Amino acid sequence: MQKISPFLWFDGRAEEAMNFYTSIFNDSQIISVNRNGTEVFSGTFQLEGQQFMALNGGPHFKFSPAISLFVDCETQQEVDELWEKLSAGGEQQKCGWLQDKFGVSWQIIPNALGRLLNSNDAEKSQRVMQAMLQMDKIDIAKLQQAYDG
Repeated sequence: MQKISPFLWFDGRAEEAMNFYTSIFNDSQIISVNRNGTEVFSGTFQLEGQQFMALNGGPHFKFSPAISLFVDCETQQEVDELWEKLSAGGEQQKCGWLQDKFGVSWQIIPNALGRLLNSNDAEKSQRVMQAMLQMDKIDIAKLQQAYDG
């Protein structure tokens, strides 16, 4: 087990969430499921090599955008696929953020965004930032177009 793992608190939907997340990401698996009789109490799963823990803790606590899961994407196709799958039943938000159907916040961000924002040309970086602020799902071609002027 890795030394630090995100621990996600669900209201009776931990098993559903583990199945949902592992169906979306390629290098993923459910590692363990602990049951209290017929109900799932907790479980451990892995997404792209990152281990997570899930708990059916009840309605006491809710997820908040104050903590989000950041996904570094290589291509527009990867952004598009993850955006559609993770936002299904949830809420699409601005600047590459979404909240899934369980209330977990995700940032689906192409690595091109960081590259374009970190340009030595402040004017180009500013155009990219302004373009990004107008987007929900991040569009690499539109970012590049803003960068090129």
